[in-house]
Amino acid sequence: MAASVHTNTSAMIALQNLNATNRNMDEVQKRISTGLDVSTAKDNSAVYSIAQSQRADLSGLNAVRDSLNRANSIADVSMAAGESISDMMNQLREKVVAGMDSSIDTASRNALNSDYQAIVKQIKQISDNATFNGSNLFDGSIPNPIQFIANADADATITLSVKDLTFGGTIITLASDANILTAATATALLSNLDTSISNVNAALGELGSQARQIEGHLSFIAKLDDAISSGIGNLVDADMAKESSRLQALQVQQQLGTQSLSIANQGPQQILSLFQG
Repeated sequence: MAASVHTNTSAMIALQNLNATNRNMDEVQKRISTGLDVSTAKDNSAVYSIAQSQRADLSGLNAVRDSLNRANSIADVSMAAGESISDMMNQLREKVVAGMDSSIDTASRNALNSDYQAIVKQIKQISDNATFNGSNLFDGSIPNPIQFIANADADATITLSVKDLTFGGTIITLASDANILTAATATALLSNLDTSISNVNAALGELGSQARQIEGHLSFIAKLDDAISSGIGNLVDADMAKESSRLQALQVQQQLGTQSLSIANQGPQQILSLFQG
């Protein structure tokens, strides 16, 4: 190759190689710093598009999880209240059966009736306070079942049924002002009370089934979230061990490229020695 002071081909080649090494180092360092092999659409447009679509699904699952957690909490509060109401309905039955005894005196009957009324009042208080996040399934304030989103597209739902446990309703058919001041009224009350107890237990059974469904779907959503996150990682995560090895190799190439460029730049100076006496 002819020697020239205007065109240093060796230096140009060395510089091109060094620039290529520097670009590769920049890419490797970006992967190491971000932990991602594909962090922008420029890295791999197809993979980036797929990953972003999956990330959108993950965002939707976060909303699903929030909705189901709210449903789970409402169900837990309702079940705790409902179980207490069921226990107290059984206590009411004890008082009613005792009131059917015609042999007890007036003072004892009045005491039984006071206990009966106190239990009724306590059932009302529990029903009125079985509220979570403004939702009460028992006090008659919600006319329709509550729907909670069940998938990332919000086109599927899970339902919590409303169970009106107010007195004089379709579940607790007892009137709130009923009493056991006579054996006759207590006797007439028993059949209605037994029906109400059966209705309350059936309502709690249905609510319990729905609560189990919510818990099961929450578990599925957690597994689905993990699977999608793992899938995104498989698409875009960098292999840190591999990138570390590449970085070390590129650092050696960079040092050699710098030395090669330095040697190539000394070529024109060697031409000058030809003219020195």
